Amino acid sequence: MIGEGTTVGAFAVIGPGVVIGRDCEIRSHAVVIGPGTTIGDRNRLHEGCVAGGDPQDKKYHAEPVRLVVGDDNVFREYVTLHRGTPGGGAVTTIGHRNLFLVGAHVAHDCIVGNDIVLSNNVLIAGHCLIEDRAILNGAAAIHHFGTVGAFAYVGGLTRLVRDAPPFMVTEGHPARVVKVNAVGLSRSGVPAERVDLLRRAFRHLFRHRHPTLAQSLAELDREGIQSPEVTKLREFLVAQSRGKNGRARESHR
Repeated sequence: MIGEGTTVGAFAVIGPGVVIGRDCEIRSHAVVIGPGTTIGDRNRLHEGCVAGGDPQDKKYHAEPVRLVVGDDNVFREYVTLHRGTPGGGAVTTIGHRNLFLVGAHVAHDCIVGNDIVLSNNVLIAGHCLIEDRAILNGAAAIHHFGTVGAFAYVGGLTRLVRDAPPFMVTEGHPARVVKVNAVGLSRSGVPAERVDLLRRAFRHLFRHRHPTLAQSLAELDREGIQSPEVTKLREFLVAQSRGKNGRARESHR
């Protein structure tokens, strides 16, 4: 099913069981594979993009699984988006207003939120969660069951084997949290005083070498370092600590 106003370029292939919304642009040589792939409205799939491919999982044996894409996304050349697997919820979900640059890959059973940028050749392994407004720069790669928090900024070529906290800049090989993503927060309208509170929280959580996370959080309480962003950061780190190998979503196995 192809919605009103959608254009399909030369040599593009749309398979059976695919639903594409209104005013989309499917450019030449793009491929949308079904069944179970749903593309929302006003999406652009550039040349060579493949949406809805079979999951790269040895346990997959042609069961009915899905890829669900929201609205207003841009998928540049050779982006690949795979459907889910029965063991991971059977659906890969992409939100709204995301920008996927050349060669980015989203594997099976991932959840990608809204207003996210995946730069060239970013690799998202299976079962990952990318929260709203995160930016992953060129060739960054995240381990399966990993999480990238909201407003996180991940440097190019970063190897993420642990979760990347929200509101922070994470980079390196191995990855480490280096500072608050002050530029991204400011551009998104977060007041300067709340960015400063995150900086104070950052020093306790990532620089002061408190023996345990609980002691770091106690220091935040003692100094009265509180804001909506600090609360979300605290909750994220607690969930991460309860997971396995630094990944909160390992509990979903």
